[in-house]
Amino acid sequence: MRVVDQQAGSYGEFEAFVAGAAGRLLHVALLLTGEPESARRLLAGALARTYANWRRLRGDDPYDFTRQELCAAFARTGWRHHGGAGVLARLSPPERLVLVLRLYEGVAEEVTAAQLGMPVDRVRMLCNRAVATLRNREAA
Repeated sequence: MRVVDQQAGSYGEFEAFVAGAAGRLLHVALLLTGEPESARRLLAGALARTYANWRRLRGDDPYDFTRQELCAAFARTGWRHHGGAGVLARLSPPERLVLVLRLYEGVAEEVTAAQLGMPVDRVRMLCNRAVATLRNREAA
């Protein structure tokens, strides 16, 4: 009986996390994919992986874990989302990923590099190139 109570508590905590973080995470997914349906699928997969690891996340930030899962899934399937709609449509998938993590989410260069498995210099270069591309679009 006690195991059932602990599972119910875990589910309630996860449900509260989703209620609080899903909107922002969906916005991150939408910025990455440029397509609402793709963004919802990407987020659903990341939330499913978060729920599967929920008990192991004790003491860790579930938002960071979910965002990392979301970005990893996008990195694996980014070629499917090249183009799309929105402000970031002209950017390549790696540029979108770095730009969203660095500027929208405010993740440090070193942390972004570690999460994406890239050197810090590459993250900096992708971010600078993405910003330049967006600025050139605004000037045109």
